[in-house]
Amino acid sequence: MARATAIGLMSGTSYDGVDVALIETDGEEIGRLGPTGYRPYSDPEREVVRRAIAVAANLTDRSARPAMLAEAEELVTDMHAEAVEAFLAANGMPASEVAVVGFHGQTVLHRPDRGLTIQLGNGAALAGRIGIPVVYDFRAADVAAGGHGAPMVPVFHRAMLRLITRAHPIGVLNLGGVANLTFINGGAELVACDTGPGNALIDDFVRLRTGQPQDDEGRAAAAGKVDEAAVARVLEHPFFTTPPPKSLDRNAFRHWVTEEGRLASKSTQDGAATLTAITAAAVAHAITVLPRPPVAWIVAGGGTRNPTLMRMLAERLAPAQVETAGAVGWSADALEAQAFAYLAVRTLKGLPLTFPTTTGAPRPLTGGILVQP
Repeated sequence: MARATAIGLMSGTSYDGVDVALIETDGEEIGRLGPTGYRPYSDPEREVVRRAIAVAANLTDRSARPAMLAEAEELVTDMHAEAVEAFLAANGMPASEVAVVGFHGQTVLHRPDRGLTIQLGNGAALAGRIGIPVVYDFRAADVAAGGHGAPMVPVFHRAMLRLITRAHPIGVLNLGGVANLTFINGGAELVACDTGPGNALIDDFVRLRTGQPQDDEGRAAAAGKVDEAAVARVLEHPFFTTPPPKSLDRNAFRHWVTEEGRLASKSTQDGAATLTAITAAAVAHAITVLPRPPVAWIVAGGGTRNPTLMRMLAERLAPAQVETAGAVGWSADALEAQAFAYLAVRTLKGLPLTFPTTTGAPRPLTGGILVQP
């Protein structure tokens, strides 16, 4: 199949900004990884998204757009359009050179147990503004068929691993607001799942205690003491022993972790340390539901910028080798944006995005909605 030039856009569950990435792919093999970009959200923009997430928690109709969500969707669409326009200008690239844009949108609710997944973003409006075909609403078809709609990127992880040489089985871990992994063992079937909280609960705890949006470089956690008994209590939740596929909303464990972690009685440093340890321990616990323990891990996402979290992961995953995406020549920050560029091309070609062993879909399914400018 002929290669296409695609741009992927990703705003994750940490909602700190839009990652932009260009790749060339035929939907199977990756031909070239192009430039990347980033459009940060301002504090007021993040506040709009945060309020939309709070409102979305009560929705039962994925197409409903009460006033707060309508405002957020327009804002999200505008921010993504600005990100594409700035990216094209920075790279001297006309829109006509891009075959498709993969637009994930901003997740505000993910409850596959209720048949609901809501990503804000008006694909038609984005396509009209940037003058490029857009694929969006990637998760809906999978959830409608009874799948979890997440993780979406395992098929891309497999393609990326063909570019490097590493011992198998290998785990590719994304430390976003929620943490998720892909288990790859040569040519065997992909296995994937969310492992538990990623950065979201740490970020929210630190924001409430200090007003800062995250624990910069894990400094608060590094200064605190981990409550191992609290970590053990949190991991008693049945989610952690449920076999894959499985997925989470960013707020799924908020009450459970607050109560079982006894966060109210902890200092900011001890709370951050314990929450960071919970994220690492949940990843390590996921090994018990995988076909085999990975002998190596590649870690991407915002969590790679937290050295305290990376140290805890290395300790809990030993003796397996733990490397960051950057260390193997990948982009730790833009990997998911690259993935949605790849998935958009697969949508164009009618190739499956999700599989029974990655999302619980009844069969391999394509997905996404294509709109023309």
